[in-house]
Amino acid sequence: MRHRRAIAALATAASAALVLSACATGSTETEPSDGPAAGGASDEFPITIEHAFGETEITEEPVRVATWGWGSTEAAIAAGVYPVAVAEQVWTVGEGNLLPWVEDAYEEAGEELPVVLTDAEGGATVPYEEFVEADVDVIIAPYSGLTEEQYELLSEIAPTVAYPGEPWGTTWDDTIRITADALGRSAAGDEILEGIESTLAGMAEAHPEFAGKTIAGVWDGDGVMSVYTELDPRVGILTELGLEIAPAVSELDTSKGGFYYDLSYEKIDAIDADVVISYHADEAAAKEFLEKPALQVIPAVKAGRVAQVYDPVTVSSVSPPTALTFDWDGGLPILVDKIAEALAK
Repeated sequence: MRHRRAIAALATAASAALVLSACATGSTETEPSDGPAAGGASDEFPITIEHAFGETEITEEPVRVATWGWGSTEAAIAAGVYPVAVAEQVWTVGEGNLLPWVEDAYEEAGEELPVVLTDAEGGATVPYEEFVEADVDVIIAPYSGLTEEQYELLSEIAPTVAYPGEPWGTTWDDTIRITADALGRSAAGDEILEGIESTLAGMAEAHPEFAGKTIAGVWDGDGVMSVYTELDPRVGILTELGLEIAPAVSELDTSKGGFYYDLSYEKIDAIDADVVISYHADEAAAKEFLEKPALQVIPAVKAGRVAQVYDPVTVSSVSPPTALTFDWDGGLPILVDKIAEALAK
């Protein structure tokens, strides 16, 4: 994770990362699982989207859509648009493959699978020629790490929508909202968000013990621990359940507005939270985390109050969740259960 930190960093960004129902302990029927919205654009074009690099005008409803970064592919599909080109997710599924929930959505709809745009370095380089070959009408990248130079070059190929604030800093709901708006489907975006909010409300209702409890999301490295800030959607989404980001996360933050920061082992004893949520590449790494002597200085680790997520697909389904993964059976519902188990210790 450094998964978008293995994207951005997990961002796994260079990571990021990134993951995403019905809650096993409560009834939470969801609209996201009902499939993509039907019909075409509901908004009038031209549409102007403001973002960190200025504004982008989309003069007519885009037909050939490309997505870049994380979450916008799923948001487009949920809004009823199947992109013709999508960013590669090497850390999760390997070179040239599609995320399982994305591939399932195309197959279920009988849509031709998209071109997978080369992205072996988590956005550090952009395959401009592949965007040209895909002959796209718009490039949607609201949750990405685009630099201004990359944005300018992409904009010469097609109107490009970047993030509204910081790279890899867009909230999960804004990723959905911006994507839907760029496609002229703001009504569909509202519908998607209402369904997800209903899901989260059901989870929160099923777990009243979450209210006011603090969390810290981390990825363990070699002598250093990456801590996800409140800007990162993978932990931000959990505040919708009544949980709170531990004050220590902000007090220790050296990221200057980033979604994560690195903390040396000499300082990790200051990570004071009711529950630590740890992300791992595999089960062996998750087990090692719990047993590593150096990590026992973290109060929650010593007490066994750790909720773990491991393996690339599962981690990506909640890091952060997307419009298609809130009802992914192995993702958020399982993480919620693990947090509940940790709090019970």
